[in-house]
Amino acid sequence: MNNIDLPALDGQHRTIKLSVPADLETSSTPPTSRIVYAAGHVVADPLLASAASSAIDWDATLKIRHELWGLGLGIAESMDTAQRGMGLGSKEALTLARRTLAEARAVDGLVVVGIATDQLAPGPHPLGDIADAYIEQLAEIEDAGGRVVMMASRHLALSAKGPDDYLEVYGRVLDSAKHPVILHWLGSMFDPALEGYWGHNSIPDASDTVLGLIESKKDKVAGIKISLLDKDHEVSFRRRLPAGVSLFTGDDFNYADLVVGDEHGHSDALLGAFAAVPRFASAAFAKLDCGDVTGFRQILEPTVPLSRLIFEAPTQYYKVGVVWLSYLTGWQSHFRMLAGFESGRSLVHLADLFESANSIGLFPDPEASAARASAYFRAQGL
Repeated sequence: MNNIDLPALDGQHRTIKLSVPADLETSSTPPTSRIVYAAGHVVADPLLASAASSAIDWDATLKIRHELWGLGLGIAESMDTAQRGMGLGSKEALTLARRTLAEARAVDGLVVVGIATDQLAPGPHPLGDIADAYIEQLAEIEDAGGRVVMMASRHLALSAKGPDDYLEVYGRVLDSAKHPVILHWLGSMFDPALEGYWGHNSIPDASDTVLGLIESKKDKVAGIKISLLDKDHEVSFRRRLPAGVSLFTGDDFNYADLVVGDEHGHSDALLGAFAAVPRFASAAFAKLDCGDVTGFRQILEPTVPLSRLIFEAPTQYYKVGVVWLSYLTGWQSHFRMLAGFESGRSLVHLADLFESANSIGLFPDPEASAARASAYFRAQGL
């Protein structure tokens, strides 16, 4: 098979030529030039997962973690890429974290784990209850030997009356941490329920609040992941951080530039995009570790258009693209997601993703990937 016919917007088909796989020299050891985490997704049980059941294929899910570790990438576990709050509940997230931490110890793999307040019922709650929910999950992960990412809380976004309420809750949680925590500022494009987070609709005002928190608790803050898809804001914010506090880019539109950085500093990486292009990330950081910035850019920049397509609006459905590419590259055996989330993107979007991924040589076995895509589209009557 040299070509594949893909669905097109006009109801017809487009024929594209299959590209040879990209020639990449990956590394099995973690990068030394940057701290790098790929946010891993969860593989659903293809027979049991449904809108009413979050059945997980644990073996397949953990196999993907080993694939990422084998490429030298750390794992950001139980976060939004794993459908946290969008199919993955708090109990499953804790089980996932414990399993991943246990597997990591066997291979010396890097892991950070997301904590949230999702054991609470939906709706507003007293601030003390929200802080206690965070602290409960914090203790669970730290007792299991993990370090945490303090994810944004929908409950806090709904309950807080202003920035002081955020500072109260975050202050209590950080004071309870045994180890420094990574904060996470997730924009409303990823989760509309987080609109106005930190008590402000203004990004500059919200930035002042977060930076004040970090300055007051800098011995408890390892870094902050910013997912606002705004490169200029991230650079400005990064330059204002206290010494020793890292900026982990969550900008899936501009990560190549932000990781390279400038004369004032650089961003580390905690990205869902790297779960979609893991071999490229591994090979690019191997170049950067050798001081080869040009080589880093030559490998990673071609992945940015694909990532922008994966994360296009409505951005919260980016997980569909991550799972679709995992299926096409052979990292999992099916294209089903928790809560039927695969229906969040159109068939044309899936075809666009195939075309974009093919253009950069993402598929290690293009014919096998094409056969999977063709079979899936045929099953949809195309």
